[in-house]
Amino acid sequence: MGALALFIMAPFSWKKEPPRNPGRFKEILKAFRTYYETAELENVTDPNLIFDLRVKLDTQDWYTEDDVNAVARLVHEGGKQSALDKILVPIASNILSRYREAKRRFQEAEASSASQAAAKDEMESLQLFKKDMGSYVRLYGFLSQIFPYGNTALEKRALLYRLLERLLTFDREIESVDLSALELTHHTLKSLQPPKMSLGYGAPLKPSGPGEGMVRDRHKETLEAILRAINEVFAGEIDPKDQLVYVNDVIKGKLLDCEILVQQAIANTKEQFAASPDLDRLLKDAILDALSSFTDMSKQALESAQVFEDLKSVLLGPASLYEALRGRAEQQTGGDVEG
Repeated sequence: MGALALFIMAPFSWKKEPPRNPGRFKEILKAFRTYYETAELENVTDPNLIFDLRVKLDTQDWYTEDDVNAVARLVHEGGKQSALDKILVPIASNILSRYREAKRRFQEAEASSASQAAAKDEMESLQLFKKDMGSYVRLYGFLSQIFPYGNTALEKRALLYRLLERLLTFDREIESVDLSALELTHHTLKSLQPPKMSLGYGAPLKPSGPGEGMVRDRHKETLEAILRAINEVFAGEIDPKDQLVYVNDVIKGKLLDCEILVQQAIANTKEQFAASPDLDRLLKDAILDALSSFTDMSKQALESAQVFEDLKSVLLGPASLYEALRGRAEQQTGGDVEG
């Protein structure tokens, strides 16, 4: 198999008419020039790699060919999310249940024992399955643009893996947010029954003395700010931990993986970025992806325009989505981002 060539072409209209936004044009030209002058594939990419990865995933028997076809049909025909959930949620539930069981055996087994090692291997195998699905989606997305596979089975699996991968929230099994030192400073008012109050004198307040102050943990302050904000967004008795994981881990995490948002955060001010229609579209996609795992909050955000806007405000405010996207761009480029 010969090497695959990669071509990047500039729009012909650049030379025929002046750009409407010279500043934006310069940013686009600067980004394009990097690839025009230096873009190359470090090694020859073997298009057969996608077939190897397909076999590796298929042979683990977490899904059937009927599942693959059904998901592809619903996606292309614009089927309802509930119909997709009937296919995807059972698959994800089986995988997560197996992971929980392996984790339990790992914790109960004697240290360094064979049973503990076996449980650890199973946990890592399930995590690798999720990682391989993500690798398949990215590899197929790249190779299918430069190599004519002519194989619908490959694309159908890319659709299945993209949706299924997001449901495998192993991070909820291994807590990614440490709330042990976090004080919940918000409250929710509910009309229950008239409280009985006994008014009298209590113990005097003790003022802080010299040397009793503490340096505030900025990460803790950020989490507290997010909690205070989302307390005003969702109705009902929702666990504060679930609210924090939903906003700061799940929704924000999905948006941070959107390359189009990374590029828009680089090229626009925060106010311009907040008005991006792509942000609204991708936020709705992220909410839909989280529907099966966080049903109550996702339904509220999808059914109420006000809740949706409030959620976006939390992401752009205390959750610092815009700043995090620009930070991700800096990591990718290895330097500071202009603007």
